[in-house]
Amino acid sequence: MFKMTDSRYAVPIMVSLAVLLLFAAPVHAEFTAANAELPDFFNFDENYYTVYGGPDVTATLVGDNEFERGDSVTLNLDLMNKGMITGFRSEEDDFYLTELEQKLQSTEMSYESQRTTAIGIVAVLTPLDPAVKVKSGPQEAGTLVSGQKTESPVRFNVEISKNAESGSYPMRLDLYYGYQKNVQINGDNETDLGITNMEIGLWYDVGAQNTTFDLFVKDEARFEVTNVSGDLYPDTEGLLYVTFENVGDLPAKDATVRISAADPFSTTDDQAFLGTLDSGESTVAVFKLKVDDLAVPKAYALNSEIKYEDTDGHDRISDTVKIKTEVLPASANDSGSGMTGIIIGAVLVIVIAGGAYFVYRSRSSNNSNDE
Repeated sequence: MFKMTDSRYAVPIMVSLAVLLLFAAPVHAEFTAANAELPDFFNFDENYYTVYGGPDVTATLVGDNEFERGDSVTLNLDLMNKGMITGFRSEEDDFYLTELEQKLQSTEMSYESQRTTAIGIVAVLTPLDPAVKVKSGPQEAGTLVSGQKTESPVRFNVEISKNAESGSYPMRLDLYYGYQKNVQINGDNETDLGITNMEIGLWYDVGAQNTTFDLFVKDEARFEVTNVSGDLYPDTEGLLYVTFENVGDLPAKDATVRISAADPFSTTDDQAFLGTLDSGESTVAVFKLKVDDLAVPKAYALNSEIKYEDTDGHDRISDTVKIKTEVLPASANDSGSGMTGIIIGAVLVIVIAGGAYFVYRSRSSNNSNDE
């Protein structure tokens, strides 16, 4: 829950209420003073009061502000106008006012009380960190008199990146509205039916307020593959060694990883037990993979998911973790087998030759003893 801090500014505009349509401008539009001239009758020489104060729109976040990475959520904001008149100053000496002027003065004060109304409120929400995106544009909140609250919340759709780190993410809320800056009243004469030819001049300004509030991304276990080893060849079965690390903030208990073997891979051993991994710990999982005989030698990626128990005792499943591996050319495996055969053949030749030499020496020794 948060409350708007008072950081208001006003850009003078003397226009009719229709000019408030400019609040439908795009989110990045700048609100600047209109080039409208004051009408002839709007003459501050006859202004009876200068009034201080104005709208004060506060905002309250309805519901939770803590989410998980990768969430798409709707933020609901209640707006309330707590504006008030903080003071006023009479611009005329009441002692010298005529009966007509006193009547005009009283009528002006009744209009001045509307100064606290926020007209045509538009809310703009902006993330201050790229890990959070606001998918909604400016939202209209209508007009709020002092003490009034929006009938329904202002809603913004927000997306949190899957790669967002745990912690707080600041959001900036800007509110733009029109409000009555000043009033002037003219009249020719007072009769039993009221003031004749009464003219009311209303001067409107554009006001703005802003605040920042935080969204929070929850702590959790997260996993990355930090190392992959093992030689895989077409039409062979081999072992793949994959190192998984918990790069999150919280431990993962009784973690089990499961891979999804797609062409050209197949397996009857698609799961491995990782155990309990504290934050920063890693372990190696071993998978037995069969490679199709028509597999093209190149890099491949296997999908894996880790099921684990979180610190609250709830079963969780991680986001998909990619395992990058490679199928090597069959010739590389053949050359290795050929070399092994050559080595074995050489050893056999040496053994046979050694045996023959031993037999030869034995016979020579026996012949010498016979003589």
